Amino acid sequence: MAPAPARRAVLRAAVLAAAAPVIPSLAAGRAAAAPRTVVHAGAQAATPSSWTAQPFPLKDVSLREGAFAAKRALMLDHGRGYDVHRLLQVFRANAGLSTRGAVAPGGWEGLDGEANGNLRGHYTGHFLTMLSQAYAGTGDKAYADKIGTMVGALTEVRAALRRDPAVLGVPGKFGTAAENVRGSHQYVDLPSGVLGGASDVTFSAWVKPVHDADWTRILDCGNDTSRYLYLAARNADGVPRFAITTDGPGGEQGINGTAPLPLDEWSHVAVTLAGTTGTLYVNGTAVASNTAMTLDPAALGTLKNNWLGRSNYAADPVFAGAFDEVNFWSRALTATEIAGLQEEPAAGSPAGAGDLASYAFDETSGGSFADSSGRGRHATLRRTWGGPSHPGFLAAYPETQFIALESMTSGDYTVVWAPYYTAHKILRGVLDAYLYTDDTRALDLASGLCDWMHSRLSALPRSTLQRMWGIFSSGEFGGIVEAICDLYALTGKAEHLALARLFDLDKLIDACAAGDDTLDGLHANQHIPIFTGLLRLYDETGERRYLAAAKNFWGMVVPTRMYGIGGTSTGEFWKAPGVIAGTLGETTAETCCAYNLLKLSRALFLHEQDPAYIDYYERALYNQVLGSKQDKADAEKPLVTYFIGLLPGHVRDYTPRAGTTCCEGTGMESATKYQDSVYFRKADGSALYVNLYSPSVLTWKEKGITVTQTTDYPREQGTTLTVRGSTAAFDLRLRVPAWAGSGFAVTVNGRKVKADPAPGSYFSVSRTWRDGDTVRVSIPFRLRVEKTLDKPEVQALFYGPVHLVARDSRKTYLRFGLYRNAALSGDLLPSLTPVAGAPLHYTLDGIDIAPFSEGTEDPTHSYFQRAEPKVVFGTTDSGVTNPAGSDGATLLDDIWSAAPFKDKGALVKHVRTVVDTWVSGGRLSEADGTKVVGTAKSASYVP
Repeated sequence: MAPAPARRAVLRAAVLAAAAPVIPSLAAGRAAAAPRTVVHAGAQAATPSSWTAQPFPLKDVSLREGAFAAKRALMLDHGRGYDVHRLLQVFRANAGLSTRGAVAPGGWEGLDGEANGNLRGHYTGHFLTMLSQAYAGTGDKAYADKIGTMVGALTEVRAALRRDPAVLGVPGKFGTAAENVRGSHQYVDLPSGVLGGASDVTFSAWVKPVHDADWTRILDCGNDTSRYLYLAARNADGVPRFAITTDGPGGEQGINGTAPLPLDEWSHVAVTLAGTTGTLYVNGTAVASNTAMTLDPAALGTLKNNWLGRSNYAADPVFAGAFDEVNFWSRALTATEIAGLQEEPAAGSPAGAGDLASYAFDETSGGSFADSSGRGRHATLRRTWGGPSHPGFLAAYPETQFIALESMTSGDYTVVWAPYYTAHKILRGVLDAYLYTDDTRALDLASGLCDWMHSRLSALPRSTLQRMWGIFSSGEFGGIVEAICDLYALTGKAEHLALARLFDLDKLIDACAAGDDTLDGLHANQHIPIFTGLLRLYDETGERRYLAAAKNFWGMVVPTRMYGIGGTSTGEFWKAPGVIAGTLGETTAETCCAYNLLKLSRALFLHEQDPAYIDYYERALYNQVLGSKQDKADAEKPLVTYFIGLLPGHVRDYTPRAGTTCCEGTGMESATKYQDSVYFRKADGSALYVNLYSPSVLTWKEKGITVTQTTDYPREQGTTLTVRGSTAAFDLRLRVPAWAGSGFAVTVNGRKVKADPAPGSYFSVSRTWRDGDTVRVSIPFRLRVEKTLDKPEVQALFYGPVHLVARDSRKTYLRFGLYRNAALSGDLLPSLTPVAGAPLHYTLDGIDIAPFSEGTEDPTHSYFQRAEPKVVFGTTDSGVTNPAGSDGATLLDDIWSAAPFKDKGALVKHVRTVVDTWVSGGRLSEADGTKVVGTAKSASYVP
């Protein structure tokens, strides 16, 4: 039976004060959501009834000194020092607001980044989430202040987008000028007839360009791309160009300048047409002329598009910079008159103000520019894309990407790059800002954004939505469904739940719900977060196909598409299940994939406390996530990997691509929520799950206790938990890792708890806990290998939860043997030599072995080729070649698979049994068998 959805706030205890309507069934055959009431601010909100375990808020779990705290400190410093106005630059620019001199971060978060900056805005959302988590985890007001600045600015941006563009007055050549911020997509719309039908004309303007894009227009008057005249600040050669045509570009009669206009400086440009002669002036000097011109403005007739800063060619960039003193005359000014415009406004010069139109750009507010020619040809500031379709719209670029996606049939990220993915990052960021700082402006931004998305998507046919969401890259929407459901839990608005369901990708959901693996060839990170969203939809609707799809999907990735470090994907895509060694490359294990698989594993654990989810969580967190963050500080960049190449000799790149990538965004988030899955409580409060062994302090307010975990895990093979506070009865459930062998033990106040711990389970201690109770957990590590599923000889090395890598610059697989000094327990560690004073560091055959989690730039080997050419026991060589069976398993594999051995005698007995089997099977000679048994008997072993 599906759980009955209840009202809930997923991440915080305070929610909106309002009453919410009953949520009706949204589709035939689907479960209806239960009635909900949104509780008053400050009240304790319910969590989903489908959650049989509940998380603790970040603020209730504090990190203590250790590997996680050290990594987090580096990110906290980055977040504290970074100028958030840089992140806001692209938002303010899109709204036509002053960018306050800030420089955009660049990379994916700038107009000059990959794919023309089509993903800009996403990183700002990540940063907001990072700051929110940093504030929750530390209580440092510096993070809350930055959040407030960002939320306030985004509120101003949305307000600006809701209205017509307004003049941005800046210091001009003579007084005030009008600036079109780069990225604003704004231009000045001149009235029809501004050229007056004249044959001889002069156009002049003071301009201050701030970007060197080719074909940006200062002036463009035309009907289309066949009949027009223009003055470009730069042509393809980077110099000014005037042209006029009645027959498209092939018929242009033009004049080209001789040098580029300087950036960030005022330049005066003018064009005169007199008879058959056209002259181009720059800063009062004639720089070029054309004496064979047969066209003039009169030949063009009345033109419908008369623009400053915009081209009739839609692909041409909008002029970025400032305008001052724009004039049109119905005659050709003389060179002397042009020179006179250099020192004073036209109205005070010998030429006088333009008699066709004259704009001084003295305005500092409003959206129009007065014409002082006396003809009343006032101009209007406009956006190339008009304006948002809904007042809730918020983005760092126009709505055009969202519009274009609706008609796309295949992906092209240079045209449309995942606009709903970017919307998700912004939504998640402002939602987290509200959840962690209680800033109601942020909630209003989040709610408005979802109102806009619902208005847009609910108008589309379902077939269109299915096509959109199936498009690679362009149709990617990240974890937006999870965020929308979290918002719905706060607002109770029926439209928000309906919106979440509009992102259903039925083909994928139905296949996974049925257990059909269709992942081969899919983009990994485009699809992983979909399933976390499906779990939240299950919470809100009770529809079981969502839960089934998420559970089955997880099993399709872990372990059959998982690398040893916990990552997945090769070149961002999935291949067939079970192909691990065959997919190793320089672009394996995209860091975002690990981030999202961790979120999914955590969400699944809330519904079903399967230790396998946390075994995966430990693997990915302690290895890929920790290792993806470089161990040094940087004010400019978070220093997080994009890909982690798993080929031999790979060097991690912590400054990927041009920066501000998706993986740097999720990397910032990961580094400020390391503590989010250390502890969980059973929904009824009867049990506490200790899932990760990490130095930390839990405040369990409902029980009136704290639990302090003291450990240097994984340098220490165990942990100590101390309970302080009130008397409280509950089960303490300690995770027994799947890799744990014999020796897992628990004591309470020094007395051993009798039980038979099974790897991959929970060890439960049920008692009434009192102030000062101390629990000691011992978890002996063993060195072990994990064989790739497709090539068993290609292996990864693990010591407990720690993935150990070889540091070596060679680009071919290193060949290691590990049985040479294997312990009776089966532990392979004695074959390695420990490095004094460096925990978890070893050498093997003269090669350094170190934890993957260390964020260095050393060339590493995550995988090696296993080579056991001789049968060796306790470092004693039998002289016998180690034979292999048809399945690739060797004699030594067969012997050591039975470890641990109680003593040497048990090992020797087993060696004799295995040797007899191999001899009788013809795979080992009797003489060699005798040598093998004799060597096993004579050798000395580590226990």
